[in-house]
Amino acid sequence: MSKNSKSDKQDDCNKVARAASDYLAAQVVSQRLTPNPLSEFSLNKDELRLALVTAQFALRATRQQTPSPTNKPTGLLVLVNGMEQAGKGTAVKQLREWVDPRLLKVEATIGYPPLAYQPIWQAHTKAMPRHGDVMVYFGNWYADLLYNVMRMVGLDDLSDTEATNNNKGKGKQNKDNSATNTTSNDTTSDKLQALPIIEWQLYLQQQLKELAAFERDLVDNHTKVLKCWFHIDADTLKERLNDDEADPQFLYQVDWSAAEVVAQFNLVAIAMLREQGDWVIIDGSDKSQAAMSFCHEILQAMQGALVSSQMPTTAHSNSFAQQACQVVPFAAADIPKQLTTIKKSELDKSDYSEQLAAKQAKLAKLIRARNGRHVVFAFEGMDAAGKGGSIKRMVAPFDPREYQIYNISAPMLYELQHPYLWRFWTRLPNEQTDRISRIAIFDRTWYGRVLVERVEALADPTDWQRAYDEINRFEADLVNAGTLVIKYWLAIDQEEQLERFEDRRDTPHKQFKLTDDDWRNRDKWKDYVQAAADMLARTDTEAAPWCVVATNDKRQARLQVLDHAIEQLEARL
Repeated sequence: MSKNSKSDKQDDCNKVARAASDYLAAQVVSQRLTPNPLSEFSLNKDELRLALVTAQFALRATRQQTPSPTNKPTGLLVLVNGMEQAGKGTAVKQLREWVDPRLLKVEATIGYPPLAYQPIWQAHTKAMPRHGDVMVYFGNWYADLLYNVMRMVGLDDLSDTEATNNNKGKGKQNKDNSATNTTSNDTTSDKLQALPIIEWQLYLQQQLKELAAFERDLVDNHTKVLKCWFHIDADTLKERLNDDEADPQFLYQVDWSAAEVVAQFNLVAIAMLREQGDWVIIDGSDKSQAAMSFCHEILQAMQGALVSSQMPTTAHSNSFAQQACQVVPFAAADIPKQLTTIKKSELDKSDYSEQLAAKQAKLAKLIRARNGRHVVFAFEGMDAAGKGGSIKRMVAPFDPREYQIYNISAPMLYELQHPYLWRFWTRLPNEQTDRISRIAIFDRTWYGRVLVERVEALADPTDWQRAYDEINRFEADLVNAGTLVIKYWLAIDQEEQLERFEDRRDTPHKQFKLTDDDWRNRDKWKDYVQAAADMLARTDTEAAPWCVVATNDKRQARLQVLDHAIEQLEARL
């Protein structure tokens, strides 16, 4: 090759590089990231592909700014549900080809009965995307909900292996029937008696109400949610079930070849879609066009997440909760006397030891008689109020395999990149884990947002004021699912705290408990007491009431903690 030809080729390469650089210049990128409500009709495949990958990297960059950004990076969670063979897999496959697949997380479930003592969303929380990431989630909590409702309807016996195989065409003979075998095992062991229409409809409505609130809390905590429902008619479904293409494991574990099952599924789906108006319905008759529509919806959602990420924190969300916090002035609660007037008393050591042993034995007996029911103990209180000592005496008679203790401190970076409550969701007792413990004990809790984060200005006023309702919903979901939530606030007076600080300072094996922050926080004693009063006033609910243990005597505090645990277990078991 001549020097001139090499030079010409190099010039051409440079021109292409300059053109690409100009094409992705900041101003051009900014224009492409501006939400365009008509983009579904104005972007061809090449334009859409470029816009998607541009938005993907721009969204990821919001999490990687140095120094830390003043805005709030936002993640995108895409929930994919709908009819079988409606093009869901094709659409996500197309999306993954058009974006950087390394940065697109995809998870899938097929629908299982809700786990005992857990809200229907709990099993899925570990799969949440980080802020700045995009995640596509097939099935998700709606698959579990639809699966359970279909069992309630009483048609689950139509999804057994024999019915599935008999209804499939000859072109399916060589297919893997593992999905139908799984369904057969589940329906024989978990079959429910058919319920009247009104009962399964009420169950569906209640679950949808809780899920809608859960999803609103995700949005308020910088995780945008896009819900896509793929639909095809019965004739198209029948045709695709009998073609020669291999089918994936069937979503919702129902027999899609049974007309009665499909008709009932559509009735349930219609009820769900009517109850929730935020679903995007995608026509799957043409899989290629459905994929295009889906990718356009993803683009719009990513652009919306970028806009949310770039807004100042004080104007981050248009949610009703945040608007209310911005408009309505925060009204401080009256401080109850039990937080400020604490009587001096001391229990005799011998009496204490005798009572302690009896109460520990009684509590241990109740714990072992609860039949696996989940229990969450939440301990809050002033520094050095005796939380650790009370927990130590509580668990002394327990089998160490029965419980987990979580000492909550400042969140790690990866925890900050998720919704605020995420690090607590993932520590809840979980039926999916191999460990046998179903008791979680929290030394400091999710109330840190309305306590230390509020007082130390670590959270925006909008965030901590909104947190009261988020926490109430979180605890109510746990209780509605059958979990026992037992909460303590341990109170001492300022003089007693000083004595305990000095004792820790002067005792070598206790010095690790004392930090410079502990001393500094004493200057904000009144602020912490007010924050505690506001917390007690706003989160003392019927589902999860507070037990205030106000005493300067450690022994009495420990006994009161045990008394309340015994009382709650006896009342609820």
